[in-house]
Amino acid sequence: MPTYETHAPADPFARSLTAFEALTATLSGSVARAWTHAELEDHLEAVGRDLLRQLLQDHLDQRARMEEMQLRAGAEAVVVGPEGRVRPWREAGHGRLLATVFGLVRVTRIAHRGPGLGNVHPADAALSLPAGRHSAGLRRLAVREAVRGSFDQAHDAIERRCGNVLGKRRLEELVVAAAVDVDTFYRTRIPIPCSREMPLVIQVDGKGVVMRPEALREPTRRAAAKAATAHRGRLAPGEKPNRKRMATVACVFDTRPAPRRPHDVIHPPGGRSGERPARPGPRAENKWCTASLVRSPEQVIADAFDQAEARDPQRLRPWVVLVDGARHQLDLIEAVTARRGVTVRVLLDFVHVAEYTWAAAHAFHKPGSTEAEAWAAEHLTMILAGHADDAVHAMTAQAEREQLPAARREAVTACYRYLTGHLDQLHYDTALANGWPIATGAVEGACRHLIADRLDITGARWGLAGAEAVLRLRTVVANGDLDPYWHHHRVREHDRLYPRSRQHDFTLTS
Repeated sequence: MPTYETHAPADPFARSLTAFEALTATLSGSVARAWTHAELEDHLEAVGRDLLRQLLQDHLDQRARMEEMQLRAGAEAVVVGPEGRVRPWREAGHGRLLATVFGLVRVTRIAHRGPGLGNVHPADAALSLPAGRHSAGLRRLAVREAVRGSFDQAHDAIERRCGNVLGKRRLEELVVAAAVDVDTFYRTRIPIPCSREMPLVIQVDGKGVVMRPEALREPTRRAAAKAATAHRGRLAPGEKPNRKRMATVACVFDTRPAPRRPHDVIHPPGGRSGERPARPGPRAENKWCTASLVRSPEQVIADAFDQAEARDPQRLRPWVVLVDGARHQLDLIEAVTARRGVTVRVLLDFVHVAEYTWAAAHAFHKPGSTEAEAWAAEHLTMILAGHADDAVHAMTAQAEREQLPAARREAVTACYRYLTGHLDQLHYDTALANGWPIATGAVEGACRHLIADRLDITGARWGLAGAEAVLRLRTVVANGDLDPYWHHHRVREHDRLYPRSRQHDFTLTS
């Protein structure tokens, strides 16, 4: 005759309830009544975290008991491994540790085994447990802290919040692993559509990152090895010869047309009258950035054009490309536009033009003088009005008339070469009339935020994998995509760890 249960089963969360009751007893006692609010916060932070850890542990233990009960009841389904072979044997009590944001817990589950085959744990797939010890929540916290500050600061922040659950070396490894799905994520993203009247702007720039010797590109590494044999007393301020690897940064954004005139950008000689305020320039909207130390500039620029085509697949909007004048970038942009058959307007960053023009102004007039300011304003206004050729010939003719000495004439010659070498990218009159941007502030701000604020901190020397991972993840955060990316990354990681066997779906054909 079968036996019957004569009492209710023990509460699976009894230990959590005991811990909670102990906490409430402490808070209601006389000792806690003497604490300040700061002491209460400290106590609740420590004990509360342990209570949450106990709740998680009790839940995992409950799932383990239910799995064993199903096994004893014979309700366990046939388990097939990723290679398609059945695991006929069952063995309970297999445990593994899991470091979480609440602390360390133990996951106990049943192993399904077979002769000469690796164990399969269905409970691992149901919980989507990681390959290592550290949970998805802890990995996400590591990413958030590591892209914000140094790895030392990230490790300290995690230890303060979660306890001693993660070492610094493992933290770096988790950040590298977290960046593996950035490319696939952005290939699946659909940008926000815009009207055809809104210009589509692409900007490209580069910035160096101080690397360890083994992470440098081969020509830079050879130059560094050669320079190591030369002895110098000291370097110039800010000088870091043969220690940097160039990262390519690109950004794509939409903007609303903001027509302007040259005097909206450069005030007239003598200052503005105040009768008509300067019109504001266009602002970036829906900005998207990409950057890489590993991928070539060709690939980064191609990614930017992929994003642009996703935003305007019919190519109905005006495309504007802004660069700083580097010939290599211009050649790459010309190649990608020719390959894709897309028409773009390439503009030179007006800030760079202004720098060369001001240097030429100081060749004729004393720096800081009103004469230098008036000279620069006159020539920059000519350039903005579409008369760059006239401006450069006027300054060279003036240099001839005044017979400038060679040292001062060099600035005029440099300005002449820079402007005449980029006349095709100086159509600012068209850009201002159509309300397009004429400066690369968006991508330079991205370089400062993505690279200088994190990768260029004092004393940092990077390995290639760590620098690339931090850079890619900072772009995800800057784009406002961390939450959707993390969901995408977890799904991809689950598919990699627990691939579904599909051999039972196949049929033999002759």
